[in-house]
Amino acid sequence: MYTLIYTEEFFKQIKKLNKNTQRRIISTLERIRIRPFSHIKKLVGSPYFRLRVGNYRVILDIKKDKLIIYVLEVGHRRSIYK
Repeated sequence: MYTLIYTEEFFKQIKKLNKNTQRRIISTLERIRIRPFSHIKKLVGSPYFRLRVGNYRVILDIKKDKLIIYVLEVGHRRSIYK
C-alpha cells in the first residue's frame, strides 16, 4: 500500500473548495492507495500523473520504489493545467 504525502500547495487549494468536494477528493485519494495505476493517467510532457475526481483534477507524483504518492495540487479541470 502506498503512503500519501500532501504538499502545502494542495492544502491551500483544497481549503477553497466546498466541504462536499473536499470529502470526495480525500476519499478518492484514500481509495487509490492500494493500486494507483489503475485510476491515474500520465500527463503528456511531464513526469506527473493526474487523477480525475468529477470536474476536479489532482496532480500526483508517484515514487514506485518507495511506495509514496506525493499529492501536489488540486484544481478545476479548466485551470489546473495552466
